[in-house]
Amino acid sequence: MMGSYTRAEVAALVDHTLLKPEATQADIALLLKDAVDLDVYAVCVSPTLVATAAAFDECDVVIASVVGFPSGKHFSAVKAEEARLAVAQGAAEIDMVIDVGAALAGELDAVRADVAAVRQAAPQAVLKVIVESAALLDLSGEPILVDVCRVAEDAGADFVKTSTGFHPSGGASPRAVELMAGAVDGRLGVKASGGIRSAADAIAMLDAGATRLGLSGTRAVLDGLGV
Repeated sequence: MMGSYTRAEVAALVDHTLLKPEATQADIALLLKDAVDLDVYAVCVSPTLVATAAAFDECDVVIASVVGFPSGKHFSAVKAEEARLAVAQGAAEIDMVIDVGAALAGELDAVRADVAAVRQAAPQAVLKVIVESAALLDLSGEPILVDVCRVAEDAGADFVKTSTGFHPSGGASPRAVELMAGAVDGRLGVKASGGIRSAADAIAMLDAGATRLGLSGTRAVLDGLGV
């Protein structure tokens, strides 16, 4: 263990993630086997691979998928249908990307409507809203990050999430997580994702207020926590 977190405690908060465009069905089978071995909470896969993950009968890990990924520059109706299809294939959680440009332009009603469309299409799913916190902080500042989190809450989100991990501005940071946790004040979960590569990184996010972690290098992070 490291600090006040045990390996098991951190594993129980992890979405073990594979979202590379080149991922195959064989890769997803390996991801699920790793998920069993690592005893993580969920796996997160691309929409077209949800059915493959759901067909893996050796574990009951939660399946998450992504919507509007990674740019967020999709019609809300397309995001909504993508969410509906992912849930129909077996996803229990949906991680959707907002239109970051709309947020930066102050078009918060459009962001709210975008999230609400996905919420309506997948009412039974846990909805995580990816806000690209690094981009919002770099290009506008802290107030917009707080405002977007509150808009996501208004629209029915269950979590706010830092990043896709694909944006050039970067991924999660402790400061972003702290701001997001303060904005939702325990009413929503906060998922830190993007660039978390070590046990120290993971602990920093948890200490800042994260309640879920999105990791692609899960084993390395957990190994840093010991047994």
